[in-house]
Amino acid sequence: MVKKDVEDYLQEGIYGAKELKPDEKRKYLGTYRERVLLALSKAQVRGEKGLTELESLMRQYSDASLLMNGNMSLRFFKPYREIADKHHITHTYVSNRETDSEYGLIFVAKTAVDKQDILLVEEEKVAEKPEAKSWWKKLFGL
Repeated sequence: MVKKDVEDYLQEGIYGAKELKPDEKRKYLGTYRERVLLALSKAQVRGEKGLTELESLMRQYSDASLLMNGNMSLRFFKPYREIADKHHITHTYVSNRETDSEYGLIFVAKTAVDKQDILLVEEEKVAEKPEAKSWWKKLFGL
């Protein structure tokens, strides 16, 4: 074990304890990327997206927990809390006043799972374009 010297104690006193990957922890609401099972953006949480995916993951990982962005209104989390209570999953509100994460809700395991696809893939709705009428058809009302 490395012995600390006076400089280490001073640096720790000024800047706080050394931390592994602090930017990653701020982004993922206080946890590491390798533990994330599902991450929902703020807009997805507001739209109540990903409820079925979250519930299926909760059945698979019963010892995981749910992290919710404390900088968002609590009313958006009601359906997610109900599902977590149904499956006996702990849920926590994470507030960080110094930085705001792009994610609204993160479902995390207690240990590293290193899942590749953690983001919810939304189906894009393709709007059908009306057929462009030629100027002849417009002129004669066809």
